[in-house]
Amino acid sequence: TKEDTVCDPAAGTAGFLVSVGEYFHDNHDDYFFEDEFREHYHKGMFTGMEFDATMLRIGAMNMQLHGIEQPKLIGVDSLAEANADARDQFSLILANPPFKGSLDYDGVEASLLQTCKTKKTELLFLALMLRMLKVGGRCAVIVPDGVLFGSSNAHKALRKEIVENHKLNAIIDMPSGVFKPYAGVSTAIIIFTKTGTGGTDKVWF
Repeated sequence: TKEDTVCDPAAGTAGFLVSVGEYFHDNHDDYFFEDEFREHYHKGMFTGMEFDATMLRIGAMNMQLHGIEQPKLIGVDSLAEANADARDQFSLILANPPFKGSLDYDGVEASLLQTCKTKKTELLFLALMLRMLKVGGRCAVIVPDGVLFGSSNAHKALRKEIVENHKLNAIIDMPSGVFKPYAGVSTAIIIFTKTGTGGTDKVWF
């Protein structure tokens, strides 16, 4: 919507954020005649976080080439203490966070470990997204299949958190090889809403 504040905490080249911008141009071109929307679009709507300085530069260029004048791109390790104050800020998160990564506990911000005690980056990023969303905020995130079926305590704790305390809207299972040659792992898209009070009833699969 035109009021959304969109974040990608693992922004890379900012492709998801650019896609949101393109969505408005393709479907709601009339919004750009409104001063208030233009101001929000250029300065407040988009936030990207990225650890890699080169990616950050490419992302900034990508967004400016697509007409987003002053995107907020932050060079930060999203999972670390430096990002601890990013909470309850965004109404929409779109992300394809890194899989297969493993971090030491002491490098991870403490509140994320309370949600699920794990070293796996894909689970930590999900905990991060729950923290960063406003109540009522939506999230669509690409995860490896292990997040859906993994049997470790951390996997179970995270699934329980999303299903029981928030609203799991949909899971889109994708065939393996979608991300080849970068990764051959089977993936899925999880779509959920942060409610804090549950609400998972029927899940579209």
